[in-house]
Parts: sequence; structure tokens; C-alpha cells
Amino acid sequence: MYTLIGTPAARPFRVLWALEELGQKYDIVPAKPQSKEALQYNPAGKVPILLDGDNAIIDSVAIIQYLADKHGDLTYPAGTIERAQQDSFTQFACDDIDGVLWTMAKNSFVLPEEVRAPDVRKACEYDFALSMTALEKRLGDSAYVMGDRFTIPDLLIGHCAGWAENAKFTLPDGRITNYIERIRSRPAFIRSSDVRQTYSGK
Repeated sequence: MYTLIGTPAARPFRVLWALEELGQKYDIVPAKPQSKEALQYNPAGKVPILLDGDNAIIDSVAIIQYLADKHGDLTYPAGTIERAQQDSFTQFACDDIDGVLWTMAKNSFVLPEEVRAPDVRKACEYDFALSMTALEKRLGDSAYVMGDRFTIPDLLIGHCAGWAENAKFTLPDGRITNYIERIRSRPAFIRSSDVRQTYSGK
């Protein structure tokens, strides 16, 4: 049994989705960033946090990769060429997609208004479009980024796609939208979305 600390409406959703994909049991403590529960385990006060027994793991990507490695699914083994290629896609998802969307979010509603960059949207939309072009080329005709196998970077990209839609960024029609639809129609994603809904507004 794992304990997920963090409201599923934000980044903790990634961990929730991974737990559902892996068929693991969990409890949720829907704590917000900078809450007492968050600060207890993460000096930065960020969520998600995963408790595995007496051990706490922070950072969503570290958590989901740990779960994938531990349970032998959603990933290729460390030290293989496939894992190196998978990790490359993970870094692409974090740097070129998540990073752009997070920059947009911080300058839209996260940071204090007086320090936000007022014209950041144009730059973010430009970077996001470049990322989508690169993703389409790297994806090719494959079902997922690593071929026929759903892995950690697919989960990250699928989660980021929801952020992109909320921010009204353009997802290219065709190969990319089909890929995103394929990811977000997975039963574990649907179950996770149902769980997230039960915590909305909390």
C-alpha cells in the first residue's frame, strides 16, 4: 500500500495514473503545495510525495520511474539501449513540453502578478509548436514513443496534453491528436480521472 500526498488535480495525477496502470493499492492525502503535509516531507513544499513504508520520494518523474522500475512495467530495464531511448523521451517530455507549459502557467496564475512576464504566451506557443513538430517526427507511425509499448514518457506527454488543452495551445491534427487520444483512452487513465473528480474542489 502506497500513500500519495498531493491533490490529484495537479502533478500528483501522474503518480495516481501510474499506480492505476500498475494495479497498485494506494491512499491519497489531498494536500496542497506548501501545506503542513507537504512541508513535512519536502523542504520546498511541493507535491506529489509518495510514501513507500517509512520512505518518502519527491518529484513526480522520480516517483513514477521508481514505481515502474519496482514493479517491472511501463519501462525498459536500466542499462539497456531501450531504456536510454526511453529516458531520452522522458527528458524531451519534461524539457520541451512540460517546461513550456509550466512557464506559461507560472506567468498566468502561479507567480505573484507583479513578477509575471506579461508577453510570455507568444514565446511559449512558439516553443510548444516546435516541440509538437519534433514529437511527430520522433513518433513516426508508432502507437507509442517506444513502439507498441506504453511507457513512462507516454504518461507524461498524455498528462501534459491536458494542460495544453486547458491553456488553449494547439495540438496538431492527425498523428499527434490520434496519439494523445490513444493515451488518454487507456482504462487506467479513465479510472484515474474518475478518482481525480472525487477530489475536485478539495
